[in-house]
Amino acid sequence: IMKFLDQVKIFIKAGDGGSGSPSFRREKFIEFGGPDGGDGGKGGSIILKSERNLNTLIDFRYQQHFKAKKGADGKGKNQTGRGGENLYLKVPVGTQVFEEDNKTLIFDFKEENEEFVAATGGRGGFGNTRFKSSTNRAPKKFTKGTKGEEFWMWLQLKTIADIGIIGLPNAGKSTLLSVITSANPKIANYKFTTLNPNLGVAIYDDKEITLADIPGLIEGAHEGVGLGIKFLKHIERCKSLLHMIDITEDDLKKSYSQVRKELKNYNKDCLLYTSDAADDTPCVDLGGR
Repeated sequence: IMKFLDQVKIFIKAGDGGSGSPSFRREKFIEFGGPDGGDGGKGGSIILKSERNLNTLIDFRYQQHFKAKKGADGKGKNQTGRGGENLYLKVPVGTQVFEEDNKTLIFDFKEENEEFVAATGGRGGFGNTRFKSSTNRAPKKFTKGTKGEEFWMWLQLKTIADIGIIGLPNAGKSTLLSVITSANPKIANYKFTTLNPNLGVAIYDDKEITLADIPGLIEGAHEGVGLGIKFLKHIERCKSLLHMIDITEDDLKKSYSQVRKELKNYNKDCLLYTSDAADDTPCVDLGGR
């Protein structure tokens, strides 16, 4: 079973640039050989790329340090060093990249196959051929490559789904997801069965609809009660919210209002397309399962 991980801190180091060469031509029958040192190769960059079929950052659980290849040094005969290969790190759609303070947003992956150059490789140094002039026919000068960028950063995943299923614990959210999609979430007759968001895909009218089963919200969730903030942040990116209520609850209106209150206190944008009057609207049993 793949574990869910929605936040991780990683260290990235782009490759250093290769040094230029101070080579001189030493060929028989050539009286004035002159400089022939090539430039160094560019260091590899570290590039993040979003993948649709990923829904967790678990790949970063056991490896937090990533280093791209160094550029090769220049050689004689004006041979430029080979550039270091770029290192690609795959992340789920919905991943946000933050600086080390975990507050400053650098990039936000909202679509599939987006690329972001997180760390740029160092430039290659110049060989001595670059410094040849009419007044300096045999330069010994060359430069070393520059260092590649390196730093710590945070990756945070906020689930992106067409429909987010919300409600109190044990309201039947996972059951609904298992019925209308091929997802197989854990289902049991006790609260907090779902500890992490589950994703499922339903096919309707030849279109794919992604649904997310968000763990149950309890009173005080917006203040972190019951890991509430960890769950609430996955609701922000859903295009629509489906609010489920257990029909056997003693007070349906209270159950409905409680979840809405937590959403409103966490982020008013979650209720952007609903009327405040809805809090006072009595619940109606529409039948069904």
